[in-house]
Amino acid sequence: MKISALLTSAGINIGLSVLFLSLYSVLRKQPANVRVYFGRRISEEHSRLREAFILERFVPSTGWIVKALRYTEEELLAAAGLDAVAFNRMLVFSTRIFSLAALLCVFGILPLHYHGQNIQHLRIPYEDLDIFTIGNVEKRSRWLWVHCLVLYIISGVACILLYLEFRHIARLRLLHLKRATPNPGQFTVLVRGIPKTKKESCSSAVDDFFTKYHASSYLFHQIVYKTGKVQKIMTGAKKACRKLKNFTDTTVDQSCKAITYRCCLCGASSNSFQLLPTDEVVPSKGKVDLDDSSLNIDNEECAAAFVFFKTRYGALVASDVLQTSNPTKWVTDLAPEPNDVYWSNIWLPYKQLWIRRIATLLGSVVFMLLFLAPVTFINGLSQLDQLQKRLPFLNGILKQPHHLVQLITGYLPSVILQIFLYTVAPIMMLFSTLEGPISHSERKRSACCKVLYFLIWNVFFVNVVSGTVLKQLDFFSSPKDIPVQLAKVIPGQASFFITYVLTSGWASLSSELMQLFGLIYNFIRKYVLRMKEDTEFVPSFPYHTEVPKVLLFGLLGFTCSVLAPLILPFLLVYFFLGYVVYRNQLLNVYRTRYDTGGLYWPIIHNTVIFSLVLTQIICLGIFGLKVSPVAAGFTIPLIIFTLLFNQYCRTRLLPLFSTFPAQNLIDMDREDEVSGRMEHIHHGLHTAYCQFPDPEEDVQLEEIRTVGNDEDGGGCSSGGSNGKGSPGEPNGKETLEEQQQPRRDLSHPTLKGLPVSRLQNAVRCVTFLIRLQKRGLWS
Repeated sequence: MKISALLTSAGINIGLSVLFLSLYSVLRKQPANVRVYFGRRISEEHSRLREAFILERFVPSTGWIVKALRYTEEELLAAAGLDAVAFNRMLVFSTRIFSLAALLCVFGILPLHYHGQNIQHLRIPYEDLDIFTIGNVEKRSRWLWVHCLVLYIISGVACILLYLEFRHIARLRLLHLKRATPNPGQFTVLVRGIPKTKKESCSSAVDDFFTKYHASSYLFHQIVYKTGKVQKIMTGAKKACRKLKNFTDTTVDQSCKAITYRCCLCGASSNSFQLLPTDEVVPSKGKVDLDDSSLNIDNEECAAAFVFFKTRYGALVASDVLQTSNPTKWVTDLAPEPNDVYWSNIWLPYKQLWIRRIATLLGSVVFMLLFLAPVTFINGLSQLDQLQKRLPFLNGILKQPHHLVQLITGYLPSVILQIFLYTVAPIMMLFSTLEGPISHSERKRSACCKVLYFLIWNVFFVNVVSGTVLKQLDFFSSPKDIPVQLAKVIPGQASFFITYVLTSGWASLSSELMQLFGLIYNFIRKYVLRMKEDTEFVPSFPYHTEVPKVLLFGLLGFTCSVLAPLILPFLLVYFFLGYVVYRNQLLNVYRTRYDTGGLYWPIIHNTVIFSLVLTQIICLGIFGLKVSPVAAGFTIPLIIFTLLFNQYCRTRLLPLFSTFPAQNLIDMDREDEVSGRMEHIHHGLHTAYCQFPDPEEDVQLEEIRTVGNDEDGGGCSSGGSNGKGSPGEPNGKETLEEQQQPRRDLSHPTLKGLPVSRLQNAVRCVTFLIRLQKRGLWS
């Protein structure tokens, strides 16, 4: 790829990013879009916004950037949880390490690549990108020790920063354990694989087992019942049968006349719906006998239960200990948080889970292999001269104008790949759901790992291999030569990786900030379907898509830092822009329903270690190709040092992410017992895990006050329309407490309060006159 093609791609993506950022700064100020851009804050405040006209709403601004950078880590932790902090620290780590790498490689290594050979250089826009890679360095060059030294500096600083971040997240995880609000999951153990017998129910078996073997700490239990779409239909049918049975026992008034309905299609009348006489209904009771045993809830019990313990330490011991000699029976794990429980999978038989995991693993592998075809074709678009030999119908493409060829080779491949990649996350989430996780967070972490493996394989390795498939088909014929083969082809694929960073990085961040799907959904819901705004529908942050994306860019940065340093400035811009954008989204858009306590950080740590080791192995192959035994010899101890550092982190810090320290739990239990809070905690456990919420229970809606015009055209007060008058009439049921309650001065989150008291008084006067006119008291 020529530099001009790269500049074309960069210009298009910079233009799109500036356009999206400008549109975002305008759209976020519009009251109609407040549910899209301030969903988390609105769901917490439960307030409507005044729809006042102000010119500032239509002028792009950068105030949101200052606000996103102004928030501290403590505020981010309080607003979005520890997972958000771990994600934010990943961006901080990437920004720091690649700032150092860009400084060393752009100013120290890039000139060595450009002047690596004594050739006649062209003007910069017409130079090939290979000139700026290590492929342009001559063999036995005396400057290769600079590459080895820079590799040592980057690896050493990366390990130090990674350890500091790992320790920081571990400390925050311990503080997260001691949070002010007690977590019911710390007192609860999920038991699966309960052996069923015909003589006693699962509830009796659980009570007998834990009373016998955990008598000192056992409190009570709650059986899990079968759930799912089919089971819900069956349960609903049984409830209908029960209501029908109760209905047949009542007396029907025989004086009721037949009800006549008019057909909506033809307009004809029908009296098919008639009330049956009592003497015809009652005899049928003997024919359809619905005894209570057929509707017994015990038939819906599954071999799982939530077991509650008196102390956190008792629950921890019960979850870690092997209960019986058969590991597939009485399987215990600490229960997730109540909001994190995935009820659709929790009743699945435990012996079935290993089959599901193997099936989803095979499905994921097949899907990754099927994705090879589009990736190979897309990569071939950046090498039209090679693809033209195999596909003769493309002979006319290189004869097109120069700008069209630049667009095809510099921008089109990464755009097509990005479109295909949009299908990956939903499919991997489906595979993760079929595995049978018991919590939403576990399902999302499983999908995160699958998407990460998919991106590393298809975006990195397959693109590298497909770039050589057109030239040589024996890439993996000799496994011991893989480092050498990677060293040969990765510098040549740097052009595609740079354009991928531009398209999938810069442009995707702009679209994430714009919330295009949210805008379209909000417009259709509000103006097409004329539905009221739903304050409860606020999405959660998509960690399963964003964490793999950032880690993939980190992999590209490490592997190309020494080989093709030109990618580092583009990556640095992406990480800084991502730091601002993601902080804004976490604080304003997404709502945290559940938190894993920073369990995404071990995934981040392992991926960074893998990227460092892979980079060192590739550099070892490069130094071998360039016949530099000194540089190659010094690279081997670096690989060993990185692996030893990883083992130290796994021994020192990783256990804190797999379980909780008994010392901390015992101290917390003693504090609660001394302060008298333990009884209150035990009382709250009875309603913590509610599998079947009562649908007939009245839902208390938050009071919504509006100022100005509403979508329905009415000036509704607290209660809205009562269904008997016009939408603009008051319901006449305001209590004295509601009238005396002070009205909050509502304003848009991005605008200052407006002096509209006079306008409000005028609107109230007009409304009062209209009410008097309707009542006939004024004309």
